[in-house]
Amino acid sequence: MYYVFICEDIENSLELRTRHRPAHRARLEALVDEGRIMVAGPMPAIDSEDPGPAGFSGSVIIAEFDSLEAARTWADEEPFLKAGVYRSVVVKPFLKTLP
Repeated sequence: MYYVFICEDIENSLELRTRHRPAHRARLEALVDEGRIMVAGPMPAIDSEDPGPAGFSGSVIIAEFDSLEAARTWADEEPFLKAGVYRSVVVKPFLKTLP
């Protein structure tokens, strides 16, 4: 089943995001390699594809896991969460209906 990860950044997270991005991306790339990612990406803090120093307000990830417990366990090991980039991560079941 798919699960959505709604991740909220702390204020002024850009420097921390930049520092811990390689570890964050490596975990996501592993899910891509396994064919388990539907979509993933950051949410700009302003209405711009390149928010510059305004940075990001969080991220959304939709990925496949065997259970909600497995998805939450994966989220608990997220480098951005451990490094303090994310203030919170909410994990919920997700059903794709469109397209």
